[in-house]
Amino acid sequence: MWTEAIFASFITLFVVIDPIGLVPLFLALTPNATKSQRRIIAGRAVFVGFVILLAFGLLGDELLRFLGISLAAFRMAGGLLLFVIALEMLFEKHHERRERNVTDQADAEAEALPQDDLDDVSVFPLGIPLIAGPGAITSIILLMNEQQGSLSAQSMVMGVMVGIMLLTLVLFLIAGAVSHYISPMVTRAVTRVLSVILAALALQFILDGVREFALLL
Repeated sequence: MWTEAIFASFITLFVVIDPIGLVPLFLALTPNATKSQRRIIAGRAVFVGFVILLAFGLLGDELLRFLGISLAAFRMAGGLLLFVIALEMLFEKHHERRERNVTDQADAEAEALPQDDLDDVSVFPLGIPLIAGPGAITSIILLMNEQQGSLSAQSMVMGVMVGIMLLTLVLFLIAGAVSHYISPMVTRAVTRVLSVILAALALQFILDGVREFALLL
């Protein structure tokens, strides 16, 4: 049970957050930053993303109840969202759109902000929505709800999220050095394999939601 929870959590969060795919986007947003500036930006961006995902992971149930959204409905909606993301990643649409949006944002930031304010990109768009985007927020809520009633299993889900955040931070810190060694072909191949697994997990979320909704009838 714990192995399944860890595996599902890792695959889902790793594919949705995509730490490897964020490396070129991080570089695109910090083209003129020094090494020390990039370290500050990386730390702040990952911290912002971590706080947001932690908050939704711990308070997601209360938020859904406050909004009057049933868990079954959220499972189905979240599963559909993750399935769409998986399809986009499979056909390389998700990364292309995200990279295009980041390029536009980087150009705007370069024109609007002086050099000393480059770390502002750590909150937007790096922290939100690149790290803690709708897919990641949905994923952490669904994963925590899947382990509802088991504090140890939920702790492991949060531990996996922390691990993904640390991996993202490490990749950001060494982005300049490793960017030339990341083969686009290898990245595409791994992404497509993981996207198929994410699609299967998304369908499982949908089926769980339908089953739970049927029991309420």
